[in-house]
Amino acid sequence: MKNMLLAFVLLFALTTQALLGAADASPEQVVDTSGKKLRVGLSYFIVPASPLIGCTRYGRCVKSGGLSLASIGESCPLDVVFVAGSSGLPLSFSPVDPKKGVVRVSTDLNIMFSTDHTSCAEYSPVWKLDHFDVAKGQWFVTTGGSVGNPSWGTIRNWFKIEKVDAAYKIVYCPTVLPSSKHLCKDVGVFVDENGHRRLALSDVPFKVKFQLA
Repeated sequence: MKNMLLAFVLLFALTTQALLGAADASPEQVVDTSGKKLRVGLSYFIVPASPLIGCTRYGRCVKSGGLSLASIGESCPLDVVFVAGSSGLPLSFSPVDPKKGVVRVSTDLNIMFSTDHTSCAEYSPVWKLDHFDVAKGQWFVTTGGSVGNPSWGTIRNWFKIEKVDAAYKIVYCPTVLPSSKHLCKDVGVFVDENGHRRLALSDVPFKVKFQLA
């Protein structure tokens, strides 16, 4: 009888430990520059992790900045660009399950500028992966996406935040439709012939931090 009781206690302990381990398996929560958790519904500036982005061979250096919108090529929709010398425009995040209230790494989410006042009122400020630019050989990040409703029609609207070193990076690697395979790559900065620093898929990630607006 004692042996049976002991076996039951051990089984209960192992089961409880397994369940607690599963509960603790949630992805890590993203934090801002103050060490506070990113919250759904709040606005943040996405700023470079390093105050100095880089220098050209002529000694011209790009210092800290943020993300903004610009009309490149076509007047609309507006594309996502990096601008030096300012924090840019604030943004917010909407995870695939926004009811949780927090933003976690490795989780599908929509990213949107916290403004409705742009020169392209007919397009939303929600990030979206544009069609492949054959001329430049790039996948650029633009706007005009929609929030929620995971489907084939919205697959290019989903991004993720991942930890890298002591900072974060944004990636395009949607898993909202787990039964299918999609492009999976970091979001970096591409400098075009006119000097626009455009967000685009890249082998070199744009390392960022999140600053409460």
